[in-house]
Amino acid sequence: MYGTNVGVKYLDRARKEQVVSELKDVFEHSGIIVAAKYAGITVAEMSDLRNKMRENSANVRVAKNRLARIAIEKSPPEGMKHLLVDQIVLLYSEDPVTAAKISVEFAKTNENLKIVGGAMGDKILDSNGVTEVSKLPSRDEVLSSISALLTSPGGDLVANVTGPASAIAGVLENIGGD
Repeated sequence: MYGTNVGVKYLDRARKEQVVSELKDVFEHSGIIVAAKYAGITVAEMSDLRNKMRENSANVRVAKNRLARIAIEKSPPEGMKHLLVDQIVLLYSEDPVTAAKISVEFAKTNENLKIVGGAMGDKILDSNGVTEVSKLPSRDEVLSSISALLTSPGGDLVANVTGPASAIAGVLENIGGD
């Protein structure tokens, strides 16, 4: 059994290059990236977090810090490189609020997930910054509000336009009935 790594996660060079490429894509195209320590989280808890993120079009990525530091080079959130130490999980989403919202909510009920910071493009956030972002409305919430605003005046417009016509029709019906 010489030359094998039994029981050890081993990445060959090609797989490492693939991981770096995937992480580079995450760093360059995510609306927000949250970095959190996850030591002590059980497999079931991590699965729950992954499911919550997936349900909201967000992702979870655990990667070797060395590979993540290579991938973050020359990307907008390069300033968060100092956060990539210890056991770090990356939580990210295209929407600039979703990953922050879910990770902050999850951390409230699970003391083993400790948010250490994150990034929105080249804007680096500390843990308080991530918490503040989590309080903002998500993209879906904003779109829902805009939709409600657009349909509400439309309903009023229809009532205002059809109201006088209905009144005139009622008057004509009364006149014709006499």
